[in-house]
Amino acid sequence: MPEIDATNDAQVVARTAAPEDRPTETLDARELPPPEPLQNTLERLADLDDGTVLVQYNDRAPQHLYPKLTDRGYAYDTVETDAVVVTAIWRD
Repeated sequence: MPEIDATNDAQVVARTAAPEDRPTETLDARELPPPEPLQNTLERLADLDDGTVLVQYNDRAPQHLYPKLTDRGYAYDTVETDAVVVTAIWRD
């Protein structure tokens, strides 16, 4: 499977179960120490329109984020490669 181009949200969303016809917002959390990726993601989601897909780039799967997303009614899908972990988050 080819590597993900971290500058191309459309390419990333196409590799997940997220809707491809929605606008995207990007959050690069790779350089943030815990718990900033989780906090920043939840804060960004609270500010986004329900029709927008948030694309989070991270250096590992955000395991602690998943239950919080489920509790808040978000769907998500994560794609992992050697270089980056990308999680698409959206409202169904």
